[in-house]
Amino acid sequence: MRQGREVLVIGGNRYFGKRLIARLLAAGDRVTVLNRGSSAPPAGAIHLVADRNDENSLTEALGDRTFDVVVDQVCYTPRQAEVARRVFARRTRRYVMTSTVEVYEYEDSADPVREAAVDPLTVPVDLRLPWDDPEFLDAHYGEGKRQAEAVFSAEPAFPYVAVRVAHVLGGDDDFTGRLQHYADRVRTGEPICVPVVNHPATYIHVEEIADFLFWTAGEDFTGPVNAASHGTLTTEELCAAVAAHLPDGEAVFRRVEVGEVSPFSFFRSYGMDNSRAARLGFTFGEARDWLPRAVSETLGKDA
Repeated sequence: MRQGREVLVIGGNRYFGKRLIARLLAAGDRVTVLNRGSSAPPAGAIHLVADRNDENSLTEALGDRTFDVVVDQVCYTPRQAEVARRVFARRTRRYVMTSTVEVYEYEDSADPVREAAVDPLTVPVDLRLPWDDPEFLDAHYGEGKRQAEAVFSAEPAFPYVAVRVAHVLGGDDDFTGRLQHYADRVRTGEPICVPVVNHPATYIHVEEIADFLFWTAGEDFTGPVNAASHGTLTTEELCAAVAAHLPDGEAVFRRVEVGEVSPFSFFRSYGMDNSRAARLGFTFGEARDWLPRAVSETLGKDA
């Protein structure tokens, strides 16, 4: 697709979303950012304020605008997908939804999981569930994304892609606190709780997922696609990288059969197979190669 595109980014004005916007602007695209007004977009982008949950608000804010590409960074529920599907049916040539590895949360496979493991055309959609309840949504994050994918995939109103994003690491603006969780325990020697059988997972660097979304916006493939760096990482490897950054600390693990475990600790194995994206032409890095840099970026000198 030519440069100078009209691109709408819904939400995602922080972390890898802001990096995506920077890449689009640098490429000469005309970028519009739509959010609820909580934060202004980067310089050079047009700002629209609307509640994406409110169809009238969204329609009014968009006016008669049309887009070459819409990148939806904040679609979490089938209700949101239903609204977007109606509003953008005649407004865009391509729709990219940022989905998640958590759509595979019920998988348990020693082999990397391919996209076909969760076919959105077979996922039942229930709009009556309490998707507006923050506690329910937080507890059903993967299910919300699965059902949102299902809405977009059923009789698609536009060419549609679901980017299933691996766990993201890196950057000095990582707001999740997950690496800091490890740093605090490595520094103090407080035990890090992990499952008795703790499975590795797939990850992607914050810059790499921004690159991937930018690349996806310019391609013409459709359907689900896994986005993950090559290789898996264990909790122990993550903690070893953190401990290397904090030479006076030590990672101490506590194995638990049930109950809450530390971030990036998994009772199931559902690391993603990235071969579809690789066949389509994207080149991924190796997770182990960028892990020390990601830890240094996030924890900084005063970790």
